[in-house]
Amino acid sequence: MSEQTSSAMGRFLTLTDVAEVLSLTAAEVLALVRSGELPAIRLGSIGQWRVEHAVLESFITDKYDESRRLALWHEAEYADVAEMFPDQRRSRST
Repeated sequence: MSEQTSSAMGRFLTLTDVAEVLSLTAAEVLALVRSGELPAIRLGSIGQWRVEHAVLESFITDKYDESRRLALWHEAEYADVAEMFPDQRRSRST
């Protein structure tokens, strides 16, 4: 989401807007909010949830970082132990 888009839409997004950005349903976004995974605030007399643009961008960045860490973990999990410690393999053969 560009700065120009976010300023045109205002500081806060509805859960429907967030769902559209994340390609999720509004119910899935509400579940993220209720679990505390996606920080949001309640505004207005009927307490509608809103997510700040900066919070959503941070959430997305955190998800990318989490995905990268998980991918590295899986790579390490299936790596050959000899590949992880090449110096020890050489010292045993000499």
